[in-house]
Amino acid sequence: MNSIILTCPSCSAKNRIPAGKQHLSPKCGKCGKQIDVQGVAIPVELTDKEFQTFVKNASIPVMVDFYSPTCGPCKSIAPVIVKLAADYLGRVIIAKLDTSTNPGTAMHYQIRGVPSLYFFKNGEVIDQIVGAPPEGQLRQKLDSII
Repeated sequence: MNSIILTCPSCSAKNRIPAGKQHLSPKCGKCGKQIDVQGVAIPVELTDKEFQTFVKNASIPVMVDFYSPTCGPCKSIAPVIVKLAADYLGRVIIAKLDTSTNPGTAMHYQIRGVPSLYFFKNGEVIDQIVGAPPEGQLRQKLDSII
């Protein structure tokens, strides 16, 4: 799983925050002060190995972008996915899964085309969008599942 490194504003210690835990109000490992990740939040990169556990244990809704690095529409929607990860931090977990290196999960959910966006709540699929929708449509969908 990917992570971000942030400097604590109180004690200047560097802290590695796993992307999968950035929504849990992380605290500095040295001084214990809360670290604000709002402006630097990133999508959680999932693999076949951790996907099911991560989605089932998520305390808030999860949107997963099933993508391929060679897909043109996937590349065009990628900046929107990053922006949504920062904007919805703490309300929705924005994740992504590369279907070319993690085919097991893609087969389980019968992903036939990418990008495919799946929306999970309490570990269950509640909706999906196939293709690269406009940002406004994605925001409406995310607002409706919060």
